[in-house]
Amino acid sequence: MSETMQTTGVDASDATDADLLGQTVTAVRAAGSALRERFGEVVRYRTREELMRALAANGDTALGILRPRLTRLRPDAGWVEDELDGGALPPGEWWVVDPAEGNVNHLHALPEWAVTATLVRDNRPVLTAVHLPLTGETCTALTGAGAHLDGRRLHVSRTADLGLSVVATSQARPDEDEAVVRRVGASITAMLSDALVVRTTVPATLHLLNVAAGRIDAFWQFAGARADLLPGALLVSEAGGRLSDVEGRPWTPRSDSFLAAAPGVHAQAVATLSR
Repeated sequence: MSETMQTTGVDASDATDADLLGQTVTAVRAAGSALRERFGEVVRYRTREELMRALAANGDTALGILRPRLTRLRPDAGWVEDELDGGALPPGEWWVVDPAEGNVNHLHALPEWAVTATLVRDNRPVLTAVHLPLTGETCTALTGAGAHLDGRRLHVSRTADLGLSVVATSQARPDEDEAVVRRVGASITAMLSDALVVRTTVPATLHLLNVAAGRIDAFWQFAGARADLLPGALLVSEAGGRLSDVEGRPWTPRSDSFLAAAPGVHAQAVATLSR
């Protein structure tokens, strides 16, 4: 609990969303510091079981910091920590957390990983904090108050030509079913024809942060989970971007596809991905 909340006697349940966001930032930074201490050497594994143990060790390290801190902030909120869970949540408040977003990159000594925490209220993300421990950057968004990177307001790009755009996609999960794999492959082929550059890597949240920051122009993904889409969805929408499924319909956690884009290329991206 923040010093202000302690000295004024304000209960955590009465804190404003802005207060909660500030404390969420503190939590993800602390968890990120712990994961950074574990980063550097490639973690070797020979079996799927060894891989899962290594992934779990990172997750447990970060969750040991995140869960008690976020629970103190919102004791009655539900808790979602399975990064592969998807679909709608029951009514009420939920913490949707990815303790090591891009965990497999961390194990391979690759820099694209983060710690994320998002408060969802009645299936709408209301605040999110995304911390990149290797750069020290923290990206935040609060419903109605914009998206920020270390205090600097973020805006999506003004690009209006998909042919001049850098776009990206991500693998939603390992062992995806064949129909989704084929759909992903076809979408990449279509974008290779229509966009300037296509990036394909994990995790989704970092691509979405880049859309919010105007560094890339669009991101899409088939299937997907709450933990890898909700933080970025709030970042992009608060930075002025457009969200939908790949056919242009409103996106919800139940949707089977996701598209986030600068307004000037959204319709062109829909046309490419839905043909």
